[in-house]
Amino acid sequence: MLSRLLRRPDTIRRAYFHSSAAFWATHKVVHKFKLADIGEGITECEIIKWSVAQSATIQAFDPLCEVQSDKASVEITSPYDGVVKELLVQEGEVAKVGAGLCLIEVEEEDTGSQVPQTTSQHAPVRNEQATNAIPPHAEHSAPKAETSRRPHPLDPELTSSAGSSATADPVLALPSVRHYARQNGVDLVQLAPGSGKGGRIEKRDVDAFLVRSSEPQAQTVKAGEDTVVELSRTRYGMWKAMVKSLEIPHFGYSTSFDITALHNLLPILNAHIPPHYLASPPKTASTAVDPFSIFPAATRPEIPTEHRYNRLTYLPILLKTLSKAMLEWPLFRSSITPVTESTASSKPTLTIRPHADINVALSTPTGLYTPTLVQADTQPIYAIASSIQALAHRGRQIPCGLTPADMPRRGGTITVSNVGAIGAGEYASPVLVPGGGVAIVALGRAKWVWDVDGERGEKGGERRLKLGVSWSADHRVVEGAELAAFVECWRGYVAAPERLIAEGA
Repeated sequence: MLSRLLRRPDTIRRAYFHSSAAFWATHKVVHKFKLADIGEGITECEIIKWSVAQSATIQAFDPLCEVQSDKASVEITSPYDGVVKELLVQEGEVAKVGAGLCLIEVEEEDTGSQVPQTTSQHAPVRNEQATNAIPPHAEHSAPKAETSRRPHPLDPELTSSAGSSATADPVLALPSVRHYARQNGVDLVQLAPGSGKGGRIEKRDVDAFLVRSSEPQAQTVKAGEDTVVELSRTRYGMWKAMVKSLEIPHFGYSTSFDITALHNLLPILNAHIPPHYLASPPKTASTAVDPFSIFPAATRPEIPTEHRYNRLTYLPILLKTLSKAMLEWPLFRSSITPVTESTASSKPTLTIRPHADINVALSTPTGLYTPTLVQADTQPIYAIASSIQALAHRGRQIPCGLTPADMPRRGGTITVSNVGAIGAGEYASPVLVPGGGVAIVALGRAKWVWDVDGERGEKGGERRLKLGVSWSADHRVVEGAELAAFVECWRGYVAAPERLIAEGA
């Protein structure tokens, strides 16, 4: 028997030797983790601190690093379970969106699509025969994804299968959040836009969806039928405020500011942020002489973590210069005096405040709020930046963490909306609501332009950074000429921020 088999080599190979795919084998793959778009049109971020070291073992959702943009600091978490092989960007360096931050080695399972080559010259023939043995319809058995529209957050069918993952619309979410959603069987399309910046879906959005899904539904939404959706408390408050805004005659005024000087000053201010405002410890240089050898240093005020930051933006400086202009114009430090029973029949009056109280429009996951920076003219720029950081932190909480102290009843006399932080728009048409002061301004996106109207216009112009500002004022108390003159007063401080030094601001 053995001698006959040895004389038939082709038979013994076909009958007794075969190859099979390693369906459950694993192999190590190195992934380059890139800096994703964290919203607000940001193109680059500074690496403030790495939370991991090279060769460290990490798991999904473990903190990787903290980055700082022109608007806020963000903690980035790992999307993989694996080992950090290399840090591509060091602390203090700037990374572009889409650039690699680090290399992470991950163990992945082989899918069996690639079969290892065998030493037998007939093995490929047998594999080809096995492939041909697969039914022709098996290759096309996977259903093709149907394209469907992306559901709106207020769509009553948001929790149904209407907004399935088959949609081709992009969803803004970190890889770690996508992985977490897949583990829990959650379709991210149903959660868009999320509570993060620029509509980014966060892990807390997935958790909130799981909680809602576990609760019994009061009614079943049938396909093709209209459903009444109740507005949230915050949205209903915005509804009532907008209806009352129709009682105010608006006067609009738009212009642009040259913030090139402010842009050039910003790196100097960032290099000298007081240490107690910094989110990460400063890199102190060793000195041979102790400045406090004769007398101990004054105790710095304790700044909570959510009040700290690592980089200034234009907004705190613009608010400070605005407060200086308000000191020169008492009209814009005034508010309409509330009507009482004793003054109901008398003429309206204005209440002029000694300091500049400024509202800041804040978009949060639960709605629009306008917290107030009280006495902004008395605060240094670094303190204003700290207050904005704290308000933004509390506003991102679910439920909203803003307190009555953040939103005093009488509010401010001017409201500032930084719409340029969201989109690329240069101008807007802000709406002034009762109790919101006498004026509101919308700040657009700053853009570099070729200016031929400036001092060097005769020489062909020069490249300048321009910021669009759009105003709406209560025309019952503010004349158009007064608003235009006030804006020009503000422009004087923005174009020459050095004036703040001479005036002791």
